[in-house]
Amino acid sequence: MLKNLDETDLKIIKLLQKNAKSTIKELADQLNLSNTPVFDRIKRLEKKGVITGYMAKINRDAIGLNLMAFCTLTLKGHRAEYLEDFQREVNELTEVVECYHLTGTFDYLLKVLVRDMADYQEFITKKLTKLSNIDKVQSSFVLTELKNETTLPQNIV
Repeated sequence: MLKNLDETDLKIIKLLQKNAKSTIKELADQLNLSNTPVFDRIKRLEKKGVITGYMAKINRDAIGLNLMAFCTLTLKGHRAEYLEDFQREVNELTEVVECYHLTGTFDYLLKVLVRDMADYQEFITKKLTKLSNIDKVQSSFVLTELKNETTLPQNIV
């Protein structure tokens, strides 16, 4: 099993990934358990940091965030304090919904959501390029979103 998770823990995780609004009773019924052990297991998974939160998955187009871009960035310097400063600064950019520190050609990959190209231009020129230590920025725009999953691979859970 994965990191001291038994089969029941994995089933709970899988069910919650499908529907985080499931009640304890609904989960217990699907697992053929009583409510208390399911509740206790969920609390334990939360306490251990396996379950880190619950969220609603939002259709970005329905709320007007029609443009998704991925930005690859390289930094001028790579000293620890430069990386810490960049990470702190990028966390303040509300348009950035995901940020990854990478190996290879680029230092960071940002997923950016905005209304349109004008908003993206404003984001780049007035926010991103004003961050300290940015050397290069390259943008790619999403034409079609084919898959957007938040669940773990089925062979894991």
